Parts: sequence; structure tokens; C-alpha cells
Amino acid sequence: MNFEPTEMQQQITQVIRDFGKTHIQPNVLEWDETQTFPVQLFKQLGELGLMGVLVPEQYGGSGLGYLEYVTVISEISKICGAIGLSVAAHNSLCTGHILQFGTEEQKQQYLPKLASAEWIGAWGLTEPNTGSDAMNMKCVAQKDGDEWVLNGTKCWITHGKSGDLAVVIARTGNVRDSHGMSAFVVKRGTPGFSGGKKENKLGMRASETAEMIFDNCRIPAANMLGKPGDGFIQSMKVLDGGRISIAALSLGIAKGAYEAALKYSKERYQFDQPISKFQGISFKLADMATEIMAAELLTMQAAAGKTQGKKVTQHAAMAKYYASEVAVRAANEAVQIFGGYGYTKDFPVEKFYRDAKLCTIGEGTSEIQKLVIAREALK
Repeated sequence: MNFEPTEMQQQITQVIRDFGKTHIQPNVLEWDETQTFPVQLFKQLGELGLMGVLVPEQYGGSGLGYLEYVTVISEISKICGAIGLSVAAHNSLCTGHILQFGTEEQKQQYLPKLASAEWIGAWGLTEPNTGSDAMNMKCVAQKDGDEWVLNGTKCWITHGKSGDLAVVIARTGNVRDSHGMSAFVVKRGTPGFSGGKKENKLGMRASETAEMIFDNCRIPAANMLGKPGDGFIQSMKVLDGGRISIAALSLGIAKGAYEAALKYSKERYQFDQPISKFQGISFKLADMATEIMAAELLTMQAAAGKTQGKKVTQHAAMAKYYASEVAVRAANEAVQIFGGYGYTKDFPVEKFYRDAKLCTIGEGTSEIQKLVIAREALK
């Protein structure tokens, strides 16, 4: 397989680097410390076509494939993992769910505003007492005439307070029945739909994570995505793409940490020579470079399969699992190479270190990825 960057990928890389230097990099520390979710920045990213990367042009999107999408997420994440996370969640979860399972009417109604970032998207599966045990969800939707009435709480939701549109999975059947859940589109401003607690996080602090609360929230029957009972099955397919997103996010963080450490190791002198000359440092860099390349190949393989319409459940899980663990190791080694300076906010590796850990947890923990990989291998 040829994973040499295409001309389009090279153009995307340059656009993001230029945009990032002006609009992201100067604000990274402030957004992180104040936990500011910079909504206006995402409007600008929408103007660049980066909030509807996979959405066909007929719905106002860029009409690109997953290889280009990986480039988008990884390049943004090299600058700021939090911004990369929000772009990924918007593209692959909320927008991706509607793109995969919406009717033509639903696509025309929702996708143009999501692709332009006129609307910021959220996606609600996780609940306070479920986590990885999604089939035990307590958020319910009951049919009442031509409406569905939602009651319950979703947590750990990216853009849970600020999102303009959410795709929500709610139980419409029996507990632990994989066909007992359905997916709904809920607009912000719908009576009974509100944002709850915003989480005070270790990292990814500029990406809003909050509760979504539904209290007798009535939505039209036309807001259901697919058929009743399809929600959980749809979600598992959406998460295949979502795991490629997190792999790309991890890849960007790992590359950012590595490049910062490599540059610093050439500039930092000890005992009259750059520390990169010392085997203890050069071996760290060698391990980082090797693992990052392996993670990139796994991620690109999954992305290529997804673009070709293949089932990528196992490949996506492998890419997400490995790349996220690599991001943590790379960020850890980068801090070590920087020494005391790496423990301060004067250099970027401290933030890469904090941001990286989320990648091993969100959209399925590393342990869940192993279960998925093993299950697929044992079929």
C-alpha cells in the first residue's frame, strides 16, 4: 500500500500549519488554563472545510476520504490536542452518524449546517453508570403519538453544553438488548434539553466535556435516525470511524511531542555537546520515531479500508489502541528529554503529556480495544 502523502494531503497540511500559527498556537496556553472552548475558531475551521471533511459536496462538505481526514486531525493535534479532539468528535461522531444513517431529508436538513460549523455537533452514548457497558443505559425514550419523550442523563459528552445539535442514543426496549436502543437528533433549545456539569479535566481542557440532561424532552418522530432499535448497532459502526479519529489524534500528539523533543535535544548543550549526542537521549528518540511510524501505518491502513468501504472493526481498534499508547509513551519521553523544563508550561511537552492520556480512555479504553481485537481474531 502506498501511503506517500497525496497532493491534497500536502495542501491540507500546509493550510493547517499556516492557520495554526496564526489562530491556534498563540492561544493554546490561555485556552488550556481557562478551559475556554473557542467556538469562533471552529467557525473559521468550518470556512476552511475542516468541519465537514467526509461530508459529500452536495451537502456542503469537502467530500474527502479518511486518509485526508487523518491528515486533518493529526496536523491540528500536533498543535493542540484539545482542538483536534473537538474537530474529530464533530466530524466523526455527530456528523458521521447522520451521514451514515440519516435519510436523504435528514442529511439535507442537518449536514450543511454541521459541515460549515454553523452548528457544532455533539454525540451522546455514555452515561454516568454505564461507561463501557453501553447496553445497560438508563436514558429512555418513550413513544407518545407522533413524538418521542426523552428522559435521562449523558456524561463525558464533547460539546455537551455548547453543541447546537446532538445525536443521542436512548433505550427504547429492554435493558441489555442490542436492539433495544434507538438514535435521535435533538436540537439545542428543545424544551427539556439542557447542558449539565462541565468537567474540570487533566488535559484536553479547551475541548468542552459536559453532561447532557433530558427532562421530558419531546422530539418529533421524524428525528429518529434509522429504525427503532437500530441505535446501538449504528453506534458500534460509528465508533469504528471514531477510533480512527482517536488514532489520528494520538498520532498528532505523539508527533508534536517527538518533534519538540528532537528540536530541543539538538539545542540543549550539556558537557559541551548537544544532548542528542548522548546515547541515552538518542535511543529515546529512536524508539519514539519507530513507534510513531508503526502507529501511522496502522492508522493509515484502517483509514484506507474505511475509505474503500471495508469492515475495519479490528484494524480501527488496533490503530486506536496502539497509537494512543504510543502517544502516552512519546509524551512521557519528551518530558524526560526536556528534563526540568519539560515539567513547566513554558514548553509544549507538558501539555502533550496531559492531553495524551485521554486517547487511551475516550471512545473505548485500551482494554476495550483489546477485547474488540481478540473477538475479531477469534471469529
